[in-house]
Amino acid sequence: MPKSLASFSAALLVFGAGAAGAQDLEPVAFQTDWIPSGEHAAYYGAWEKGIFAEHGLDVTITRGYGSGDTVIKLASGSFDFGVADVGAVLTGRARQDVPVKVVSTLYSHSPHSLFVLESSGITGFSDLDGKRIGITPGNSHRVYFPHIAEQSGTDASSINWVNMDGGAMATQLIAGNIDAAPFYSIHHYYQNKAAESAGESIVVLPFVEAGFEIYAASLITSDRTIEERPELVSRFVAAVHEAFEWARDNPEEACELHVQRVPEVAMDDCMGSLSATLEFVFNDHSREAGLGTVDAERLATTWQAVAEAEGLDLDWDPTQAFDTSFLPSE
Repeated sequence: MPKSLASFSAALLVFGAGAAGAQDLEPVAFQTDWIPSGEHAAYYGAWEKGIFAEHGLDVTITRGYGSGDTVIKLASGSFDFGVADVGAVLTGRARQDVPVKVVSTLYSHSPHSLFVLESSGITGFSDLDGKRIGITPGNSHRVYFPHIAEQSGTDASSINWVNMDGGAMATQLIAGNIDAAPFYSIHHYYQNKAAESAGESIVVLPFVEAGFEIYAASLITSDRTIEERPELVSRFVAAVHEAFEWARDNPEEACELHVQRVPEVAMDDCMGSLSATLEFVFNDHSREAGLGTVDAERLATTWQAVAEAEGLDLDWDPTQAFDTSFLPSE
């Protein structure tokens, strides 16, 4: 056989092996909870790194539009896995028996906050009476706000909630069209950079300052996936945990790869958001209880906050919304 033909044949064999390997990967549709900022670098960076593929997963990541939206779409079968706030899952499960469960907690305490402009003169929750707050449908910030209002002496009934797309929230805040916007505190770095370019500065009002220590972002899937594809659930949870551990140990690489996937995110914005995010994932609580696990006391506190905010039965058992049997063994 001529040398050139032999080389061509060898190339075909390599391509065929690669194609066969790709075909062996199991397709997985994954929706996050929000726009792909540096908060999500562990997912997008691991996607680019090949960590999901190492677990036999051909993952497609779709940006989210708020936790409520992710829960609804997951329940309808639009996605296999998602990231959503624990409160959205508990509310859906307790109120309408939405067939979605948390298979791993991610944020062991809540980064929920409101962003306001320093020029607005708003310095605390009690200054929000009668103000306009942007919101997306099903947003967990609104679920919890009555609890925060009660703790801070704010008149929750006086708030004017303005529905809008999550991507427009910061722009509308900086333009002064709304008085406050719901964001995780980990988004402050890049949002404040945008505000400063417009001659403004963003002040963070963290919910935790009102004693709000609850579980927040979590990894979720449907009852059907748990029942019919348990081995897939185990592999996906393991891959996500590995992704976060890799991002913790290699934050710069994680952001470099994240930016390759999401070029509209600046490198410094990614690093700022990822650094803040990792503090909610790896901390004293997760070290003591274990990454992804559910501590009974914190779950009880979480359910009380959700139930009181949503007018749900406090006696309902919140463990019905969890299945942590798929967590990787230590």
